[in-house]
Amino acid sequence: MQVSPKLSPCVEWIFAEEHPAMPDRIRAARAAGYDTVEFHLWRDKDVDAIAESLAETGVKLTGIVVEPRRSIVDPAQHGEFLQAVRESLVTAKTLGSPPLVVASGFTREGVSQQEHVAAAIDALKQAAALAEEAGILLVLEPLNDRVEHPGMFLVSTKLALDIIEAVDSPNLRLLYDVYHSVVMGEDMADVLNGRVHLVAHVQLADTPGRHEPGTGTIDWPATLKALDELGYTGAYGLEYKPTAPALESLERTRATLEG
Repeated sequence: MQVSPKLSPCVEWIFAEEHPAMPDRIRAARAAGYDTVEFHLWRDKDVDAIAESLAETGVKLTGIVVEPRRSIVDPAQHGEFLQAVRESLVTAKTLGSPPLVVASGFTREGVSQQEHVAAAIDALKQAAALAEEAGILLVLEPLNDRVEHPGMFLVSTKLALDIIEAVDSPNLRLLYDVYHSVVMGEDMADVLNGRVHLVAHVQLADTPGRHEPGTGTIDWPATLKALDELGYTGAYGLEYKPTAPALESLERTRATLEG
């Protein structure tokens, strides 16, 4: 069976109940018809076994996270951040060179917005140079600070795009997470208008709850139509916490997204 190549289950959560080991989640996703998946952290996993499962199944990764996670808005952490990028680039090469996800880190008390942004641009220019040399994409992800990530600095899609434009590297793009954006009260058409060419990946989850599309309040057919009209042509990461067994959850999700 083959499903839309645009849907990429996040196997950090999907198939986790059925298969404790990440390589088996990848095999299960392939058996369900998916040829792309993504997950979050890599340091707590058997990278060689994951690489073997990817080679065995032909599945490609649409993203993993730069870790250990360090702040790009705190110059005191830039050295550790860049070392994390270097090490994550090596791991990415082992896993088929997927994009690497970067978040901002937390707001520094008593520090201006301008200083935060300047620090982020400085760190990301150096990280993007490393990524260019490795031939791997970095994707900057704004999160929400209202539910999951209190204190996070980068919660604005517009600001993230401003930073990406300032860095001006082909190896730095945006990861747009519909869930985080909706939680922050953003209007998707407004924040992405004219700059969707900077969006490398889109992730989906419903709100409230961060569960599969169809469990909350987001109008998914309208959302996907709007993204299509804006010009987005990439994959959709299914980065949600399932409320049902994986296969049932994925089937519900597909039915919801297809309207």
